[in-house]
Amino acid sequence: MIKLTYDEALGFIHSRDCFGSNLGLLRIEKLCEALGNPQKNLKYIHVGGTNGKGSTSTMLSEIMIANGYKTGLFTSPYVVDFCERMQINGNMITHDELAELVEEVKPIVEELDDQGICATEFEIVTAVGFLYFERNNCDVVVLEVGLGGRLDSTNVIETPLASVITSISLDHTEILGDTVAKIAAEKCGIIKQGGVTVAYPQLDNEALRVIEKTAKEKNNSLHVGDFSLAVIESEDIFGTRFEYKGVKYSVRLSGKYQVCNAINAIETARAISENGFDISESSIVSGIANAVIAARMEVICDSPLVLLDGGHNEGACNVLHDNLCLNVSGKITAVIGFMRDKDYDSYFKRLSPLFSRIIVTTASNPRSENVDVLCECAKKYCADVIACENSEKAILLAGELLTEGETLVVGGSLYLAGDVRKILLDKFSKI
Repeated sequence: MIKLTYDEALGFIHSRDCFGSNLGLLRIEKLCEALGNPQKNLKYIHVGGTNGKGSTSTMLSEIMIANGYKTGLFTSPYVVDFCERMQINGNMITHDELAELVEEVKPIVEELDDQGICATEFEIVTAVGFLYFERNNCDVVVLEVGLGGRLDSTNVIETPLASVITSISLDHTEILGDTVAKIAAEKCGIIKQGGVTVAYPQLDNEALRVIEKTAKEKNNSLHVGDFSLAVIESEDIFGTRFEYKGVKYSVRLSGKYQVCNAINAIETARAISENGFDISESSIVSGIANAVIAARMEVICDSPLVLLDGGHNEGACNVLHDNLCLNVSGKITAVIGFMRDKDYDSYFKRLSPLFSRIIVTTASNPRSENVDVLCECAKKYCADVIACENSEKAILLAGELLTEGETLVVGGSLYLAGDVRKILLDKFSKI
C-alpha cells in the first residue's frame, strides 16, 4: 500500500532543488549503490548535446519500440506532466508508481544527507528512473543527459550501446565553458571506453574535432551522418519527407534540423544493429515517422496557425527563426516568457524583426524572469510590446488580438509551454 501520495512525492523531489545543478558523480554513485545499482542491469542508448536531445531520444525510442523491444525513455524537462520524464513503450510512469518508488528512495536520500552527501533533485529523479526501468525489465533505455555530460548524473552508467552527440552550441556557458570546443568536451564525457559514438551530421568543425579526438582516445567506432546525402522531397510546417542513403523517410517534426536529428537516429540504429542488437530497416522508417514531441515547433492549430516552441538557447532560436521565415507569411504575434538565467536579449534581437507584436509573460516557476524586465528588453527590438503577468491571460489576450491570416507563436521556455499548452489546445481547434 502506498503511504506517500503523488503530490507528496513531487513535493519531496522538488524540495531538493535547493541543492541546485551541482554537477558531479559521487552523490549519484552513492545513491545507486544504496539501491543495489539498478543501472548496471540495463542496456542504454545515451544521448547528449545542446539541442535536439529530446527529439533524437524520442525517435530512437520509437525505433526500438517498432522493432519489438521493451523500451524505456528518460527525458527532461517535462511539458505538462512530471511523469513524461519516464516512459516505457510510450506510456508514462503512473502517479502511483512514481509515488511508490520515491517512497522507497526517500529514506535512503535522508540517510545520505546525514553523511553530508546531499543528492540533488535531478540525481533523485535519475535514480528513480533506473529503478523503474530495471524492475520493468526493459530491453533498452534511451537515456537523455540532463546537463553537460561528463559530470551529469546519467553518466553513472557503464559503456552504452551507443553514445549519441546531438547539435552543440553555446548554452549554460557559466557551467560548461564559453566556447563550443569546451562545451563539446563536456558533452563527450558520455563517450566510454570501447563503445560506439554517433555524431550529429552538421556539427561545428571545432566540436567535431573534439568528438573525433575523444572517440579515438576511448577506442570508439565513430559514425557521423552526412546531410548532403539527404534529398528533401517535401517540407512544410507539418514535417518533412526525405530520402537518405536510398531509403525514404517521413518526419512529423518540423524544420530541416529535424532531418539532421532523424539522420542521427538512423545512423545510431544502424550502428547498434551492426554491433549485434538487431534493428530492421522497416523499424527505423516506422520509428522516425511515429516520433512526436510536445512544444518543439509543435503545430497546435493550422487556422489560425498556432506554434508552440519551448526552445530558448542560440541554436533553438536560430531554428525557430529559419522555420518561421520558410513557412510563415503575414503578421506574427508572439507570447514569450523566459527563465532568468537564459539569454533572452539575443532571442529578442534575433526574432523580433519577424514579430509584429510581443506579449511578454511569466511561467509558474520561481526562476521565471520578471515581466517588466522582459518588457524593457523586448522594447529595444519591437515597437508593440505588452506585459501580461499571467500566462493564461496572455494567451487569451493574444487570441483576441489575432487578425485573419495572422500567426501566433508561443515560446522562450518549456516551463511556459507546460503552463499554456492545454489552454492553447482548448482555445484553438486542433488540426
